[in-house]
Amino acid sequence: MALVSVAPMASRSCLHKSLSSSAHELKTICRTIPTLGMSRRGKSATPSMSMSLTTTVSDDGVQRRMGDFHSNLWNDDFIQSLSTSYGEPSYRERAERLIGEVKKMFNSMSSEDGELISPHNDLIQRVWMVDSVERLGIERHFKNEIKSALDYVYSYWSEKGIGCGRESVVADLNSTALGFRTLRLHGYAVSADVLNLFKDQNGQFACSPSQTEEEIRSVLNLYRASLIAFPGEKVMEEAEIFSAKYLEESLQKISVSSLSQEIRDVLEYGWHTYLPRMEARNHIDVFGQDTQNSKSCINTEKLLELAKLEFNIFHSLQKRELEYLVRWWKDSGSPQMTFCRHRHVEYYTLASCIAFEPQHSGFRLGFAKACHIITILDDMYDTFGTVDELELFTAAMKRWDPSAADCLPEYMKGVYLILYDTVNETSREAEKAQGRDTLDYARRAWDDYLDSYMQEAKWIATGYLPTFAEYYENGKVSSGHRTSALQPILTMDIPFPPHILKEVDFPSKLNDLASAILRLRGDTRCYKADRARGEEASSISCYMKDNPGATEEDALDHINAMISDVIRGLNWELLNPNSSVPISSKKHVFDISRAFHYGYKYRDGYSVANIETKSLVRRTVIDPVTL
Repeated sequence: MALVSVAPMASRSCLHKSLSSSAHELKTICRTIPTLGMSRRGKSATPSMSMSLTTTVSDDGVQRRMGDFHSNLWNDDFIQSLSTSYGEPSYRERAERLIGEVKKMFNSMSSEDGELISPHNDLIQRVWMVDSVERLGIERHFKNEIKSALDYVYSYWSEKGIGCGRESVVADLNSTALGFRTLRLHGYAVSADVLNLFKDQNGQFACSPSQTEEEIRSVLNLYRASLIAFPGEKVMEEAEIFSAKYLEESLQKISVSSLSQEIRDVLEYGWHTYLPRMEARNHIDVFGQDTQNSKSCINTEKLLELAKLEFNIFHSLQKRELEYLVRWWKDSGSPQMTFCRHRHVEYYTLASCIAFEPQHSGFRLGFAKACHIITILDDMYDTFGTVDELELFTAAMKRWDPSAADCLPEYMKGVYLILYDTVNETSREAEKAQGRDTLDYARRAWDDYLDSYMQEAKWIATGYLPTFAEYYENGKVSSGHRTSALQPILTMDIPFPPHILKEVDFPSKLNDLASAILRLRGDTRCYKADRARGEEASSISCYMKDNPGATEEDALDHINAMISDVIRGLNWELLNPNSSVPISSKKHVFDISRAFHYGYKYRDGYSVANIETKSLVRRTVIDPVTL
């Protein structure tokens, strides 16, 4: 069930009492657990994992189940075969020159020379420029310029919105929608009520029947703006419904073009599943074809060239990081863990799609490692381990002592050590970044995570189907969001003093909502497959238990409505203009939620990683763009 599965196989014996973490009790109990012949270290290739869903019998006589998962798609030979020349200094030097030229474009907008920029379009040019560099994935080079441009736009913002320029008499939809979206994403206080001004006398959004290209672009930006909704903003919901319908209809009328492709991409991915590097890859394609991109003081060809260079230069760094990750995967003994999925490359891809600044290598690799370990634990608790073994493992992990692994079945020893070694290693990296020891934070997160799995194990072993409230609260922890996010963000060059960390980690609202969306969206994609394996507990089944007579469709409608509410809540937690925590401190926890959300957009993309997820790996990690 990927990151959110819940149901380990029940032991043939009754569930024994909770284990003490003392060494004496662990050693006493370990004598009752048979071991499996499973080595920790080794260099063999990943074995095939095309297994049936039926129960199998291992050599020790214990009945076990193994998931029907496809094997690792990206073997070592393939990763080593990747080649790129974009790490050469000449490409970096060219990019640096272009960065300087783009900064001059930004600065020219601040010039008092009326020939450079007109008071009739100075606002839309600034907003368009900011939006373009962000969608092209190059905004990290222009933070000061972006702030200056948006401060200027905000100084002319009013409850009636803005027109194209500071001397425009009437506000227009395109400038207001794009300005609203961009300002809100940067933490400026802008009210969604401004969109009410673009309704007709009947209180409905309305446009001309001709659907000109200019109007279509305006509605496209209205749709993009509507996705950044806060809780309770009815006008944003109305704008989303209207603009989505309008854009769908426009696709039936306009010819195939960069505009039609842009509309399809935005309708397909929205915002919460449109990962920044994936958007940059797609926008590079349409930006180069768009004849509407000509602006008086903006050289779009240079913007596009810089975006392509930056994409490919990072591609060369990705190759080196992948080579390291694959070595770590092999040296950790992971290839010998034949009971679980191996998706380390896919997890690295998600991380590099939300954090592609070169200095955030620790985040990308830390996220990939944490998620790989979560998946091992997920498959061990979900299908392979018995309840007795899992309780033993949970108690042993709480000792946080390698000697505790001596009491574990052989296959669990490798799991114990990869978790122990990786958490300690990442905590050392985090200490360098944060200037203090953060291991206790990490240990508490992993302890809570394993406890949540054991709670679900007890429910399954006793045949207990929890209420929705019980399942939901425990499931947010067992989703794995916190354990995947906590240590990676601490390795970044962003300070997380205790008072800030508590606002992004447990028990913050941001962490709660991010965990909720992973649990809920994961359940909607996985519950049928889980049920086929005899794993009943999910938000869908628990809702139906609480509401006798409710159908699966009723339950899914309820869960999807919850997801919509959670998304708006997440938007607020990230972008609340009155928050004392800067957006930069919250952004990566928020973006991890987006990454996981993308993985469940079409199906369980972590178990079935050979369709959309494979395409994402190719487009954002494997294949460079053509210059």
